Amino acid sequence: MTQGEQRREQPSAGGDWQRNVLRELGGAGGSSPSETGAGDGRGPASARPGEPTLRLVHPAPARPPATAPEAATAPEAATALEAGADDVPGPQVPSPVPPSAPRAPDGPASPARMSGTPAAAGPEPERPATPSVPARDPRLPASPAPESSPTLDPRLLLALGRPLHGDSVTRRTGRALRKLTSSVNQDVAEQTRIARELQQPVTTGRVVAVTSIRGGVGKSTVSALLGRTLNHYRHDPVLTLEADTALGTLPVRMGAEAVRWTCADLAPILHPSMQLTDVTGYLVPVSDGGWLLPAGRGQVGPPLDMTSYRKVTLALRRYFAVTVADCETLPGEVARTAMDTAHARVVVAPTTAEGVGATRQVLDWLARLPHSALATTVVALVSNTPDTLLDGKTAAGHLKEAGVTVVAVPYDRHLAGGGPIRTDLLSHATQQAVLRLAAEVMGRAVRVR
Repeated sequence: MTQGEQRREQPSAGGDWQRNVLRELGGAGGSSPSETGAGDGRGPASARPGEPTLRLVHPAPARPPATAPEAATAPEAATALEAGADDVPGPQVPSPVPPSAPRAPDGPASPARMSGTPAAAGPEPERPATPSVPARDPRLPASPAPESSPTLDPRLLLALGRPLHGDSVTRRTGRALRKLTSSVNQDVAEQTRIARELQQPVTTGRVVAVTSIRGGVGKSTVSALLGRTLNHYRHDPVLTLEADTALGTLPVRMGAEAVRWTCADLAPILHPSMQLTDVTGYLVPVSDGGWLLPAGRGQVGPPLDMTSYRKVTLALRRYFAVTVADCETLPGEVARTAMDTAHARVVVAPTTAEGVGATRQVLDWLARLPHSALATTVVALVSNTPDTLLDGKTAAGHLKEAGVTVVAVPYDRHLAGGGPIRTDLLSHATQQAVLRLAAEVMGRAVRVR
C-alpha cells in the first residue's frame, strides 16, 4: 500500500481533512517543512526555490473527529479536487485561494524569480486595476455644453408691442379690389416661373453669402428673408448661418427665442461620420421651418476666424441643400473669404448716395477677382425709410453699369419695426421683391459647378 493510500484511509489525522487536500495540491499553508515532507512523500529539497507556495490566508477552524459517513466521503472529495471536478460530493469546500492571491508558478516570471531572490512568504499586495479609458467620440463636444442664452430681454419683447402689417389697410383694400377686376393669368405665370427657379435641384450644397459695405443697412434682414423664402419653396433642408459676431440681429429676425451653440463651438465638433440628426441637435429650429446657426450668444466676444468659418461651411454643405451665410461687413476677413468661396453673392446697399457709391467700389473689387465672381452677384437695393431722397431708378442704373442685377426692396412697416419677421405680415411689394431676389440668387448658385 502506497503512502497516498495510507493518507486517504486516515482522513481525520490532524483534525482537518482540508489540510490534507492542500498537501495533495503541493502547498502546506502554515505547515512546517518537516510536515510537508512527511505528508506527500517529498523532502524539503523537492520544492523549487523562488516559487510561491499555496497558502491558506484564513485557516479553517479545527473540526471535531469525523463520523463514519464523513470519513467515508472524505477520500472521494479529495480525489475529486485532485481531478478538478466541478461537483464535489460531501460538504461544500470554500476556495483555498482568494482572488488576491499570487499567480501560479506557470504565469509570467516575477522580478524576484528573474533575479533569483526567494519569494516573500506573505501574499503580494493587490494592485488596483488600471481603468480603461474609452476613446472619445469625435461627434461629442470636448468641453461642457454652453448655457442657453435668450436672444432678447423679456422687457424688450414687451416693448416691441403688436407687429404692424407691411401694407396699410387702405392699400390692402385697394389691392383686393384690383384683383377682382383684373386678370390673374399673368400673376400666376410669374409665380410659377419664380417657384421653378427656387426649386431647382442641386448636386451639392450651395452657399449664398450676404454682406454689405457697412452695418445697419438691412444685411441680416435680407439674409433672414432669403432663408425663410428658400425653406418655404424647397423640399430639402435649408440652413441660415450667422458669420457676424458683432452682436448681429439674425437670431432675432429669424424668431429664435434662445441660442446655445455657435459657429465657433461647432467647428471642432463636426465630424464626417455625423448624420443629419446629429448635426441638427446643435442647431436652432426655426418656427416655420429651416435651421439656424448663430455666431454668438448675445454677448461681445472674439470674432469668428476664417478657419472656423471655412470648416463649418464645408462640413455643413453635406447636410443642407442651401446655406445662407450672413457675413460680416466688408472689408472683413471672413466677409472677403465668404465672397470668394460662395456659389452666389448678395451685396446689400442702402438707397443713399454714399451707400450706392461704396457698393459700386465693392462691385469693382469683385470684378478683379481671379474667377468670375461678378457674374454670380446680385445687389439688393434696400430702402429703410418711406421718404427716400435718392431716386431709385438712377441708383439702380449706376450699379447696373458694373454688370450686375439689381433688385429693389421697398420700405416695409413690418420690417422697420424690428423684432421677429412674420412673412404673413410683409407687404405685397416686399414679398414680390424677395421672391425675385431669391430666384436670381438661386439661378446663379446652381449654374456654378
